Amino acid sequence: MKIVVIGGTGLIGAKAVALLRKKGHEAVAASPSTGVNAITGAGLYDALRGAHVVIDVTNPPTYEGDAVMCFFRDATRNLIETEREAGVQHHVALSIVGVDRMEGNAYFAAKCVQERLIAASPVPYSIVRATQFMEFLGTIADLSTADGAVRLSPHQFQPIAADDVAAIIVEIALGLPLDGTVDIAGPERGAMHAFIGTYLRATRDARRVIADDKATYFGGSMAENSLVPTGRMRQGRMTLGDWLDRMRLTDTTTA
Repeated sequence: MKIVVIGGTGLIGAKAVALLRKKGHEAVAASPSTGVNAITGAGLYDALRGAHVVIDVTNPPTYEGDAVMCFFRDATRNLIETEREAGVQHHVALSIVGVDRMEGNAYFAAKCVQERLIAASPVPYSIVRATQFMEFLGTIADLSTADGAVRLSPHQFQPIAADDVAAIIVEIALGLPLDGTVDIAGPERGAMHAFIGTYLRATRDARRVIADDKATYFGGSMAENSLVPTGRMRQGRMTLGDWLDRMRLTDTTTA
């Protein structure tokens, strides 16, 4: 089966491509670096021609509000139109748990527009909403730091490892289209500040973590369950401890 991964050279995309090839499928890693640009449409039809499934895990080069909105709106419109022309049978898109439950977060607003465009498309689709990646914990801490302290929400958090995200997306891509949405999350749930505090201690980062009920998430106001599934979900297998152990092993191996 030919499967095109839009964003196939990024964190999730590269893992998905490797898994698909291991399973014997023709996996195409499509990104600007491989000559495929979903924004301009360059190389898109040639990449999608003959594909059964498209997996979209793209991310914009900037997180500025208007630019993010333009990126997801324009790229998704191009993908949908090209998929229709190429006869693609299943569109799988990666989104975010709680994307429709947080005001003030420009990235989430843009993802909501992307989801609506996909749902209105004639191509059967699956939208996979993931919680925050464990690989993103350091970035969250950095962007929440002021005066040497990390101010984070005490509300619920359930991060998932990128390996688990890729594995679940591949499983869904190889199955029947859902024409709907599925939430995926890691196996552990707790306070955001506690999870990221554990990460910082494990990485020997001395910054002080402060639980702040008024802390926002990239400009978005948080409630208790803003970033976690509130209904049925599929869970990854890797705990934060497992992931940290793997990171330490990787660091030791590559040192």
